[in-house]
Amino acid sequence: MEGFRRISAVELGNALKLIGDDWMLITVKDEEGGRANAMTASWGALGVLWHKDVCICYVRPQRHTHKLLREQQRFSVAFMPEEYRDALKLCGTKSGRDTDKLSESGLHTVELDGVPMVKEASILLVCKKLYEDEIKEECFLESEVMATYKAKDYHTFYICEIEEVYERI
Repeated sequence: MEGFRRISAVELGNALKLIGDDWMLITVKDEEGGRANAMTASWGALGVLWHKDVCICYVRPQRHTHKLLREQQRFSVAFMPEEYRDALKLCGTKSGRDTDKLSESGLHTVELDGVPMVKEASILLVCKKLYEDEIKEECFLESEVMATYKAKDYHTFYICEIEEVYERI
């Protein structure tokens, strides 16, 4: 991909900073809408599971991205430079059902093997779903964590193999 070099997942650096501080942009194809849809997320994980480098994404069921992730096997995760913080805020507060968030935010996509990727990213992950499940109320061990779910809209989590990693050069 032009302007990027391929790196290994081990070279990603501090996952807590990337996800918790920098946030990530989950970008998935919307076949019905004929465009890519992006959702900002600040909950997730990077690690190793089943002898694979994985990314775990959490998406609430009412999000448009939830429907799209159910329909697609592959998607991308972008980590953005600080100058795109406003674009990330927009993609985290508006729904792709109602608007083309990427166009409205000034972000652009390119497809790589059918997966939409955000051109302005500093780091891109190509992800393939391996497992999905819902967070279940009865499985919480600490009641204070449940305060996050006042509407009982428990996230679906997707464990995904990181197929490729790209870093802006």
